[in-house]
Amino acid sequence: MSETHTLDKAFDPKAIETTRYQQWEQAGYFTTQLHTEAAPYCIMLPPPNVTGSLHMGHAFQQTLMDLLTRYHRMKGDNTLWQVGTDHAGIATQMVVEQQLAAENKTRHTLGRENFIERVWEWKDTSGGWIMQQMRRLGTSPDWSRERFTLDPHISDAVTKVFIQLHEEGLIYRGKRLVNWDPVLHTAISDLEVTTEEESGSLWHLRYPLTDGSGHVVVATTRPETLLGDAAIAVNPEDERFKDLVGKTVALPLTDRAIPIIADEYVDPAFGTGCVKITPAHDFNDADVGKRHELPILNIFTPDACLNDDVPAAYRGLDRFEARKKIIKDLEKQQLVEKIEDHTRPVPRGDRSGAIIEPYLTDQWYVKIAPLAQPAVDAVKNGDITFVPKNWEKTYFEWMHNIEDWCISRQIWWGHRIPAWYDEEGTVYVGESESAVREKHNLADDITLTQDSDVLDTWFSSALWPFSTLGWPEKTPELNHFYPGNVLITGFDIIFFWVARMIMMGLKFTGEVPFKEVYITGLIRDAKGQKMSKSKGNVIDPIDLIDGITLEDLVKKRTAHLMQASKVNEIEATTRKDFPEGISAFGTDALRFYLCAVATAAREIRLDFARIEGYRHFCNKLWNAARYVLMNTENYTPGAAPTALSLADHYIQSRLQTLIADIHKHFTQYRFDLAAQALYEFTWNEYCDWYLELCKPVLNGDDEALKYGTQTTLLQVLETLLRLIHPIMPFITDTIWQQIAPRAGKPGKSIMEHAFPDVDNALCSPSAEAQIAWLKQVIIGVRNIRGEMNISPNKTLSILVKNATAQDKDYFARNESFIKQLAKIDAITWLTEKDEAPPAATALAGEMEMLIPMAGLIDKKAESARLDKALTKLTKELTRAQSQLNNPNYLAKAPKEVVEKLRQHHDETAASVEKLQKQLAELAAL
Repeated sequence: MSETHTLDKAFDPKAIETTRYQQWEQAGYFTTQLHTEAAPYCIMLPPPNVTGSLHMGHAFQQTLMDLLTRYHRMKGDNTLWQVGTDHAGIATQMVVEQQLAAENKTRHTLGRENFIERVWEWKDTSGGWIMQQMRRLGTSPDWSRERFTLDPHISDAVTKVFIQLHEEGLIYRGKRLVNWDPVLHTAISDLEVTTEEESGSLWHLRYPLTDGSGHVVVATTRPETLLGDAAIAVNPEDERFKDLVGKTVALPLTDRAIPIIADEYVDPAFGTGCVKITPAHDFNDADVGKRHELPILNIFTPDACLNDDVPAAYRGLDRFEARKKIIKDLEKQQLVEKIEDHTRPVPRGDRSGAIIEPYLTDQWYVKIAPLAQPAVDAVKNGDITFVPKNWEKTYFEWMHNIEDWCISRQIWWGHRIPAWYDEEGTVYVGESESAVREKHNLADDITLTQDSDVLDTWFSSALWPFSTLGWPEKTPELNHFYPGNVLITGFDIIFFWVARMIMMGLKFTGEVPFKEVYITGLIRDAKGQKMSKSKGNVIDPIDLIDGITLEDLVKKRTAHLMQASKVNEIEATTRKDFPEGISAFGTDALRFYLCAVATAAREIRLDFARIEGYRHFCNKLWNAARYVLMNTENYTPGAAPTALSLADHYIQSRLQTLIADIHKHFTQYRFDLAAQALYEFTWNEYCDWYLELCKPVLNGDDEALKYGTQTTLLQVLETLLRLIHPIMPFITDTIWQQIAPRAGKPGKSIMEHAFPDVDNALCSPSAEAQIAWLKQVIIGVRNIRGEMNISPNKTLSILVKNATAQDKDYFARNESFIKQLAKIDAITWLTEKDEAPPAATALAGEMEMLIPMAGLIDKKAESARLDKALTKLTKELTRAQSQLNNPNYLAKAPKEVVEKLRQHHDETAASVEKLQKQLAELAAL
């Protein structure tokens, strides 16, 4: 005899999540096995910054990665979800520098070695918080294999790659424009630049022609760069300026003359049609400068102050102070024609907030074209597939317009560039100073100084798929798990990370790093805006799990802000949007929501009501489990003869369809369809219908049928829990541990059991057809009750008209179901000759069910109900007629689809005719 159930009356996520996760981790359920014949399945976690905390993008992608990992683990595959963090050079260095600033220290006062030691101390004590948050999300990576991009063996791999690429001429040092952060004093990548529209001015400046014949007017948003101008450009098709091309102008405030050139880059409609060209301080201008072989004059220091290559009056000025003085001096010389208000995109460093300066400096670069072509070919020939496939077009566009990759950063935390310089400036690249001396036979008295720069964080991240598996050593892990199966990531890093992993993987292993790339959409806030700290609209997924009060949410969103006006603005918006704070939904509801919105959409609006709906779904599942446990308390597996009811056959058959659908949806990355199918089956098929259909059997006297229904209740619920588990791990394992002993399933966790497979022997189209008919009958009667405001407890007599032999057979078999679930006390069969009294009507196919209106019905309400039904059916009929009258549709659609549509058209037409007749009869009363 089974034990009494121990599920609490109400589902409380907080009561189970943390404890259950600790049990999973301690039991080693996530640990990868190397010595196995099982097929490998590998996913690489995009390594989050060690300084980071979980945001909605992380939660979204990690939920999907965990779903696939749990699914394949339960299928019997040898899964590895490789977890780890990125050292996040700039972000981490900033955190520690801010700590030092609070102590009135700088990294320079500490010195490089002591500073690096201080960063490691911070990393060991405070870093990796995001890994703990991942556990809260219920993720199941192999924590025993957690990696860090500065781990010794990964650092060795980075050094080896750098040396090899340098030896092959694919890494070089050159002077080019970069995104320069004047606060952090380093080059940064495009991904670390945030660009937003800001209000400013458009200055129209006069440049005198050197021949004294007048001047040209140039419109610029950056007059401080005037002192570095190398030319004035006009469009070659612009008739206004054709006579000026080839002439020169006197560069204001200097003693230089610069040429007027023609270039198609110039937009004749912008400003005056004349633009200043400053090759050292604008990326587009640099391209124009190359085409016309213009001189490149850098006028800024690393602090974005003007340097010694400008007239003495401006040297040392901050760029914006210089702007004011330059405009003032130009006005004195009457060289300012006008100043207009102007809105333009302004690039700022995402860490410092400083306006980024295109800056000419010596940096290390990867010559990317030779690496890019094989990466393009890998996608073209199908070695790698993007899902959705349209992202391949974006990938190709980026790859075909790719430029050399700046890989050096002027910071201290990271992989230091393995290059040394002698006193003459000769560069030597090697694993260490001693290796360099040995390789180049350098005497001990020759002083070598290592390059002070470190590598771009993306450089080590590009090696992540194979460096984490032990490369360059030929480890068992590398042999077994490389290449991986799928990468799940956002579209914003297809170029910065995905493309570079493909290039490096092909270059150093000869294989692609993964076979598929699943690209997720971007989760925006409820208003459709991108979430950012500056906007104060960030939603922390942990707050969706645990809930947060309004006051704590306000503090969280404003703590980092300095401007009082911004604090007030964000506080007011937060109080308006979340007057009660954020409710606690639990991890499972959040995960189910994230799967349900994993469509092909590029952007997804956060929908709190929908998350709450999935919290109700958790409650529904929990209550269903309690019902099953209560109704199987005296059940022992295999202890009695079994007979199955129609409902038992039906739910087992529908379950097989569900199992097949879930396998298909998971395989095709249609997580949204999987969530929808699980929701529909659980809520509608199992809870709303099957549990109701069970009641007559469970309350009846047939012990064999009763035992069969108890068996089916347990079997279907246990199987359903395994189907849902990859999406909602906590609630499913908790319920499973109570259900499993009665269902005859040994073990301590649902994770010890296989993902369900279809059992064709349980498929029963006849049972499904009969229950579908039964549903129509019951729903039809219930609808009449609801629309006519008839009490659910009032028993009714019904008349049945136009019934087929099969209808009568189904009635005979299911009379007890119909009478109990539809609350019917008498059924009368009408012949064609019988005249029915005034009645409310429901249809089940062509069969009519009539409930006499005497004493029950309001003529006006019934007329409105029939009108509503007629309007709906008429629209369906019109739509079907339109498709059947469309030659293109008939030519392209499969025959079986057209035939099904014709059948639907004919059935709908017959229903319309019947409803019209009923309305006429009602009107005649």
